[in-house]
Amino acid sequence: MEVFEEYLSRIDNLAKRARMEEVFNWIMDKYPKLSPKIAWNQPMFTDHGTFIIGFSISKHHMAVAPEKVWIEQFTDLIKQSGYEHTKELVRIPWSSTVEYSLLESMIDFNIADKADCTTFWRKID
Repeated sequence: MEVFEEYLSRIDNLAKRARMEEVFNWIMDKYPKLSPKIAWNQPMFTDHGTFIIGFSISKHHMAVAPEKVWIEQFTDLIKQSGYEHTKELVRIPWSSTVEYSLLESMIDFNIADKADCTTFWRKID
């Protein structure tokens, strides 16, 4: 969590900070091989130098970015969770519970799909 301390300390709303910490701790406990890092001023997790999942904070939601490929393939899962999404991110409202099974799906897919990836972002032809 040390990597994210400065980012978290800038979140004035203590409930939002606690939610972000809860999610980050869950990821670090469940996926100890992932590396936490800050890039583009956002917290994210990588595997062998490739992006797996990223986060940002908004007034009304926590944004989760698993990359566009996951969103395109799993739109139905997002809808079932009751969350909204764009082409690049899923919005988890602060008033909603975190569907950890959805986060697990994002992370598991990206770890498997990017196992041989040698770049930070996917190269889409």
